[in-house]
Formats: sequence, C-alpha cells, structure tokens
Amino acid sequence: MRNAIRYAVLPALTAASLLAVTGCSSGSPAASGKGSDAEPVAAKAAAAADAAPQLAVAPAPAGAGAPSAVAHPSDGSAGKGPKAAKSALKVASFDQKSGRAVISGPTGGTGAGGAPKKGKGLAAQPSQSPSPAPSAQTNVSVGDVIASAPAPGAPQGVLAKVTKVLGKTEQGTEVNTAPATLDALLGDSEAKGKVPVDPSSVKVEPLLKGVNVSWTKPDGVHVGPKGAKVPLGNLRLDVGASIPTPASSPVKAEASATGFVQLAPEVDFSYDGRGFGGRGPGTASLALSGDWSSQWELKAEALATTDAKPLRLPFAKLHADPVIQVGPVPVVVNLDLTCYLQVDAEGKLSVDVKQDMKGDFRVGGAYSWGKGWSGISQANTEVSPVRATASASGKVKAALGAEASVGLYGAVGVSADLAPYLRAEGEASATASSDGKASASGKWAAYGGVDLTGSLQAHLKIFGTPVFERRIPLDLYHREWKLAGGEGSVSTAKQKKGAAA
Repeated sequence: MRNAIRYAVLPALTAASLLAVTGCSSGSPAASGKGSDAEPVAAKAAAAADAAPQLAVAPAPAGAGAPSAVAHPSDGSAGKGPKAAKSALKVASFDQKSGRAVISGPTGGTGAGGAPKKGKGLAAQPSQSPSPAPSAQTNVSVGDVIASAPAPGAPQGVLAKVTKVLGKTEQGTEVNTAPATLDALLGDSEAKGKVPVDPSSVKVEPLLKGVNVSWTKPDGVHVGPKGAKVPLGNLRLDVGASIPTPASSPVKAEASATGFVQLAPEVDFSYDGRGFGGRGPGTASLALSGDWSSQWELKAEALATTDAKPLRLPFAKLHADPVIQVGPVPVVVNLDLTCYLQVDAEGKLSVDVKQDMKGDFRVGGAYSWGKGWSGISQANTEVSPVRATASASGKVKAALGAEASVGLYGAVGVSADLAPYLRAEGEASATASSDGKASASGKWAAYGGVDLTGSLQAHLKIFGTPVFERRIPLDLYHREWKLAGGEGSVSTAKQKKGAAA
C-alpha cells in the first residue's frame, strides 16, 4: 500500500553570520531647573559625564588602512576616559606564537617609510642583529599597549603589551610582546552599540557545487546572480545541488536540496569601565545578532535504521574580520560560520519538503561585576505555510543550521550552533499542508522548531574580566510548535503559525 504524508518540514538557516556595531552615543544628562536648583543639577550632570565618557561605536572608517591605538603608561596620565589615543604606529609584522613584533611608523624604521616588505612576516625573517638599545625615535617603550586592525602576520588583528624593546630593523622597531586586555586601552570609559557586517567583506568558501553568493551594500552596489533582489546590507547564499550520501546515512542516493539563505548579521559590543576596587570593568558583552530568511526544498528517500547517524552536510564556510572603532581603539571581531544541512530519519519515507522561514537571533556572553559571565541565547522564528509529502511510515527531521564562532583579535570567545528545523512523523497514509487543508487515514503530525546550543570560552578575559576555569554553556534554547496534524479520517486541519519566543 502506498502511503503519502503532507507535513510541514523545513530547515531554516541561521547564520550566524557575521558581525556589526552601529554608532551609538549617549550625551551627558541635561541640566535643568531654575534659580539655586540649576547649579547643583548641572554640577551632578557634569560629574556623571566626567565619570563615564561615552565612546562612539561605529565601523572603522573606509580607506583608513590599518588603524591603531596606543596607550603609554609612561605618560603618567590619569583621570577618566580611555587610556589610549589614535597612533601613526603600525604593526609591520607579528608572530602570534612567540609574541615578537615589528612596529613601524613615520620615524620608526630604517627602510623607506618603515613600510613592511611584502610577504615577509616576522617568523620568516632571518636575524637582523638588532641594536641592543631602542632608538629614541621609535616612540615605543616597555609597557605600551597596542591595538591594531588586521596587519601583516596578524590577519585577525593585534592586541598586545610591549615587554621588551629589542632594537631597530629595516622594517621598524623589533619588540617582544605579551597578550593585553581591552581595559588597558578603554579605561573608565563606556561604549555600547551595534555594527552591521559589510556583506562584501565576508569571504565565502563553497563546500558543494551549485553554491552562489549574492550581496548588496548600502551604497547600492550589488554582486551575484541575485544581487539586485537582495536587500541592502544582506548576504545571500543560493544552493542547488545533489547531496552526496554515504551508505551509512539515513538518506538514500539522489537526494537533492535547493533554496537560499539570506543574512544580515551584526556585532553587538558593550563595555563599561566603571568597575569596583580596580578589578576590571563593571559590565561588558559581546554578541552576534541579526535577521535571516530562507526558502528550502528537500527531495530524498529515507531508509533509516535505529543505528543510522544523521546526515550532516556542510555546504559553505563564511569568515569576516570586521573592525569596530570604539572611540580611538580599533576592536577586531572575528566571525566564522559554517552553514549545513542535517537530515535524520527513521523508517522508510520518500520526502518532498518545501517551506519558507524567517527570524532573528542573538548569541553571545555578558559580564557584570559580582555575577561574572553568563550566556546570551535568543531566537525568534516565523514559519510560512509549508508543503511536504512523505510515503510509508516513519519520522524525518531536517535542519538548516549554522555553527558560529565569535572572538576578538583571534581569540574565540563564543561558539554556538543555531538550528531551525522541521520534523514530521506518520503512520499509514496521510496528506496534509499547514495552510489549513488536510485529509488523512492514520496518524500524522508536522512540527517547526529551533535549537540553540553553545558555550563561552575563557578567551573572553580579553575584556579585562576575571578568567573562568571552564567553558560556560549557553542556556539551552529549544522551542517547538505544531504546524499541522491529524488522526483517523479528516477533511481539514487548522493551521498553527508558530513563533519561538
């Protein structure tokens, strides 16, 4: 007997995608009042502004090269606000393993303009017999803390403290460094904002044939076969390929997947240097957030057994290193994202699924003095009417997800796996659609849902907060809602549109 089930199933993507922070600046409280009340109010407002200067948070200026900032503890400067200032010094080369770096500047090198030689990082340089003492012209001293946008030998940026000045080379001044933290640069200041990731800066590595990339920048420039249709600031991945299926997978050969995923990722950054007792910042947070939408169609035949492993098929890797300008300090955010399709089946089912999904997400970590670090895990999902058919009895779950990692200056701080999914199960024969029409003889049900898992890592100490000794898991986020279902002989089924709160 041939069985057919119409159920709602689809995998929706996340992305993760990638990072961003928009300019956000909060002015000091306005003085108000009349007569003798005005001066105290104004004085309090001024004192509050002095206590916590608000730094603008925005994308690094275009065409600015590799911006840098330096804090000079030797200056003996005190007071409120950031400890760093913009600098003309550049990181000419950097070896992350040894911590050795070459710093160049207007007067920092013996070569032309102190510019680095292309293709020669510090690790590859032969010994150049640096002079035993630093040059007075380099403006680099022990104790200086340097933050730099991606530079030669440091594609993910540099945040380091000078521990020893070795001398001059052709490229500049060679120094030993140790890892530094942001509080050494941002001091007592406060900063908060979101910055969108420029879709043109995202490097996409297709892992399957048939993956196409399209995007549109805010200035109207678009790239890719679907670029003209992509909203400003969005990145779109179109997939249309046969799925290679190993013999042990739950999906038989000749499976195919077509559709697209569209992302608008942002980086959410905040810092408040007003800690307690000089123990670091009072609050800090780093998160990846954004909107996404997807349309997906999966056709396959499932012949699964209880010991069959789910088919997990990565189809694209994405990477970006957006630079957020926090006042004078360039903060480099590192984003990696792997988009995948996963299918898990039990029983014998011929599947033909098509569905639209859209939503938003936010994953990351937040710190507050006295409470320490805690995870951020939020997601919202909205499902359109879906169509699907399946024959015979069994279960199928399909997820279109993304594994993401977010870090600063090359140190991963947050890892997450966001997996919107659709699943269906049935017995005997049935047909159904989530737009309200259904007929069935037997039992069937279709569900939409989203899973979000992940962890915080000790590298978040980069904010200057206490180090935790183990990974902190994000709160498990799981939401599922019924799309359609029935039992016995039915003529209609009421649709339930779901949204994960």
